[in-house]
Amino acid sequence: MPEPFLLLAMALVLDAALGDMTWLFRHIPHPVVLVGGLIGALDRKLNRRGDAARLVRGAIVVAMVVAISAWFGWAVHRVAQSVPHAWLAELAFAVVLLAQRGLYVHVRDVGSALAQDGLGAGRAAVSHIVGRDVSALDEHGVSRAAIETLAENFADGVVAPVFWYAVFGLPGMCAYKAINTMDSMIGYKSPQYKDFGMTAARLDDVANWIPARLSGVLIVLAAAFAPTARPTRALRVFWRDSRKHDSPNAGWPEAAMAGALGLALGGPRTYEGGVTKTEWIGDGDPRAGADDIRRALVVFTIACLLTGLVVGYLALMAR
Repeated sequence: MPEPFLLLAMALVLDAALGDMTWLFRHIPHPVVLVGGLIGALDRKLNRRGDAARLVRGAIVVAMVVAISAWFGWAVHRVAQSVPHAWLAELAFAVVLLAQRGLYVHVRDVGSALAQDGLGAGRAAVSHIVGRDVSALDEHGVSRAAIETLAENFADGVVAPVFWYAVFGLPGMCAYKAINTMDSMIGYKSPQYKDFGMTAARLDDVANWIPARLSGVLIVLAAAFAPTARPTRALRVFWRDSRKHDSPNAGWPEAAMAGALGLALGGPRTYEGGVTKTEWIGDGDPRAGADDIRRALVVFTIACLLTGLVVGYLALMAR
């Protein structure tokens, strides 16, 4: 079996080349879909309206899902260590739990839709990657939403899985994806999930604390190599504005991206429950457009390359 950092480097390369592999997951369920199905079933069973024990039940769900996911990762790793060529299974799972190319494609599609087919197409494209109400977004709002999603998901779709694989191997990566999936499904402040999803939301904050800050640093470094980005401004906004976001983690990569591109991101956002009056991040122009999405994708691509270089360096050091 290859050394873990080497296997992780291989996974990054394969994910960059293959992406979401929708052709494969039309025929078999994606691991995250299976985890989501388990979370949904437990939600329907245990999240009882009016139940005073919702917080405890939610914590039990978190413990169960994380334990099952980590155990599955451990079982795959044990088989990979003991059966000839079974390490390819671990490599395959690591590839599908990363999101470099898939994220790039989804955000690129938003920019292309805006540029080629207009605002309606842009709204439709961005609705697939954000949870907010897009019906009232203008071109600038659509563009900012895509760029914010790109920055935030660089942290939890690329850097965090890499980080937790580096620390705990495949069990850590599987456990992290389970935590992140639970946060996206039940980690809300609505009456239905305020108590039941509290443990999932807080655990996701903890799991992303280091990766979010690392992702911001990587975006700042990437800005030094992107032709239309400004690394000094990225560093300044990263340090100054990262705490303005409601999330303790999302502001770090978003602030770095806002500074790198000379934009203002964030601001008021409309969700199903109403308008969230968040602060602006960055002191640049809020009137982002399709060209800014393309600029952001350049920074994102370089940041992914830097992530791969760090993993490759660790693989060489491990040898």
